[in-house]
Amino acid sequence: MVTFDSSVPGTPAALWLGDNRVAGLPPFDFDTVEHVVVVAAHPDDETLGAGGLIAECGLRGIPVAVVVVTDGAASHPDSPTITPDELRRLRAAETRLAVHRLSPEATVHLLGFPDGAVDTHRDAIATAIGDLLPGTPTLVVAPWRGDEHIDHRVVGEICAGLATAGSRSLLEYPVWLWHWAAPDDAEVPWDRFVALAPRAEALAHKKNAISAYASQAEPLSDQPGDEAMLLESFLDNFRGKHELFVRDEPSPLGAAYFDALYERHEDPWGFTDRWYEQRKRAVTLASLPEQHYGSALEVGCSIGVLTSELAGRCTELLAVDVSRAAVESARARVADEPGVRVELADVASAFPAGPFDLVLISEVGYYFPADVLERVLADAAAQLTDGGTIALCHWRHAVEDYALGGDEVHAIAARVFSGTMTRLARHEEADFVLDVYSTDARSVAARTGLL
Repeated sequence: MVTFDSSVPGTPAALWLGDNRVAGLPPFDFDTVEHVVVVAAHPDDETLGAGGLIAECGLRGIPVAVVVVTDGAASHPDSPTITPDELRRLRAAETRLAVHRLSPEATVHLLGFPDGAVDTHRDAIATAIGDLLPGTPTLVVAPWRGDEHIDHRVVGEICAGLATAGSRSLLEYPVWLWHWAAPDDAEVPWDRFVALAPRAEALAHKKNAISAYASQAEPLSDQPGDEAMLLESFLDNFRGKHELFVRDEPSPLGAAYFDALYERHEDPWGFTDRWYEQRKRAVTLASLPEQHYGSALEVGCSIGVLTSELAGRCTELLAVDVSRAAVESARARVADEPGVRVELADVASAFPAGPFDLVLISEVGYYFPADVLERVLADAAAQLTDGGTIALCHWRHAVEDYALGGDEVHAIAARVFSGTMTRLARHEEADFVLDVYSTDARSVAARTGLL
């Protein structure tokens, strides 16, 4: 039974803390985190669900803003000793103290909406939170929409909408899941969890911050109606060595999306006539360490403009795209190029069989959700010949429809290729970033006999 009363027996915390699946979860990745906004439905949610993250960000010098949506004044509706106004002020003071204990540099924004009435103020809450989101790349950390508590669900939905609209990353933290669910329940999103393992200092800050919420963890008095709301058995769920967050589930953009683009314009990105695109192709091709490749794969060839320029440096070149319209256009463009094949393929579903001396992934990585991109990159590396090369080039500015930003794509690539490939070259501008990896660590000068 789903319950939001910690005095009602729930799943023992030891079952969650001792579950072996936690150790195998993907780790929380700080590489692309520049700014964090933690949103809480109620005072104390931010500390319970994301206190370790807030503390860890503080230790790393990452700016954090904490936004608490409701005033928390409904926690003791039958109290004979404290009025809702007094409780509202008390909970605000506790929140400021808790966040200060987590990270003294973090900012706190108390929106003050009525506790338990989030759904009736949805538009106003969305506006208030949206006004607090900075323009810089931001990770939004919000209540998990599957937590069942209506305030958590609504605030989570609002944050998910704002994250999508602003091309921001989103993670969600459960609070009540640990109480009403069991580890093997179907509702538990094991396949979407990422695990943060805060350092000991951050965990100590979190433990200290939880104690700031005395109005919730201790009785207000010994009279009926003043009982503690958060019992020790419930709080034990938040005293472990990990915090688990639920990744958002952006869907890969499919063939229909791209076919619609090509239906409106045969060259949607201006590959044929924009100097920006011409120059970027020249930089990309000049960055490849070998003058000639025996076998190459181009992922996401679009209408084949880069394909035609790459063809002269390859004995065999396979170019693939998910859009039938793009494939037909590319085939027409390279019809006279020997050794070039253009095929309809979705590399996320079935990566082309190699081996390849070169895999080129240009302006397509951000269409994949992070977990799918990791798999695609791992597949690409597995299809390389000894000494093979993988080159990536991506636009760095935010685009609403894309699952990832260009910088995120390249951070994921760095992690996937770490320890197995050497980055031979990196070219970074305000508009695009280019990385070239190889299993052959030699420089171009060394490869060509100059060294």
